[in-house]
Amino acid sequence: MKTDLTDTTSSKINKALVLGRRAIGTPAVGMVLTLVIVTDEENAYDALRAANDASREHPSRTLVVIKRAARSARDRAKARLDAEVRLGADASTGETVVLRLYGEVINHAQSVVLPLLLPDAPVVVWWPVNAPSDPANDPLGALAQRRVTDAYACEQPVQELAARAEAYTPGDTDLSWTRITPWRSMLAAALDQVNCEVTGAEVEGEEFNPSVELLAMWLADRLKIPVRRSLSTGPGLTAVRLESSCGPIVLDRADGSLATLSIQGQPDRAVALKRRETAELIAEELRRLDPDDTYASALRYGVDRLGAHSDVEPDPAPVAEPAAEAPAPKKAPAKKAAGK
Repeated sequence: MKTDLTDTTSSKINKALVLGRRAIGTPAVGMVLTLVIVTDEENAYDALRAANDASREHPSRTLVVIKRAARSARDRAKARLDAEVRLGADASTGETVVLRLYGEVINHAQSVVLPLLLPDAPVVVWWPVNAPSDPANDPLGALAQRRVTDAYACEQPVQELAARAEAYTPGDTDLSWTRITPWRSMLAAALDQVNCEVTGAEVEGEEFNPSVELLAMWLADRLKIPVRRSLSTGPGLTAVRLESSCGPIVLDRADGSLATLSIQGQPDRAVALKRRETAELIAEELRRLDPDDTYASALRYGVDRLGAHSDVEPDPAPVAEPAAEAPAPKKAPAKKAAGK
């Protein structure tokens, strides 16, 4: 069921939600949270589709905030709010409200969203693209217990991670961190199988991929070892190599789907390590609403070491040996004086 509202208000949207629930025969509200998606028109469809898929696991009220750019001075002067209310089959297992903001109301999006939040339910704000530099101090981010960004969608992902570290507030997280959850789980399980000391590591992956950087920082932070960052053609993360007193431990994924785990003295094992869709990443983040201290620790560890082609803990530059001195040229024999 869809209801279009033009030049409307938050109270009229709430009324449309109540009338819609009665019309489809579900007057009770059975949702567990409010998910606020702040995006643009270009990325709204993909973000909403991912949220609808995630709502099968977490029934929620999804509010999509789209700030429309004004085409003329007249449009900038006129504040307007258009809404599209979706219920039932059109909203998966929850409720969806698409909000399009025009004019001055763009600067007061929190005033539009606040009356539409579910009472006594947690709030999660997600920026699929163009996240603010300080999500916790953003007017919409201040309404939420959890704030989700995606450094991978930025033009300069590694620099974006550095900005996330500087402005980190408990409750912040990033989908670049969520993408490496299977890698972290697999590496932790591999280390549980051996009784040896890890002395170093190498993380291989695409250049400027924030997930690769975060995994390297996590290993360096948790194991207190030097971690070398090397480049590959991808896709994404391709390999992690741990140097230990028991021999090398290698987790290699060349095709983005199936990985091979190699441990010294044990047969190689094939493990499923596929690249996950955005819906799976959002569903994982909605499972926990408490601060992620492990993410914060890893993020802060590598702030001063981030950079293209750099290691998390770079090896000291080799000292160039002085060039050997060239032998002195022999003097030409002096000519004999001519006889008188």
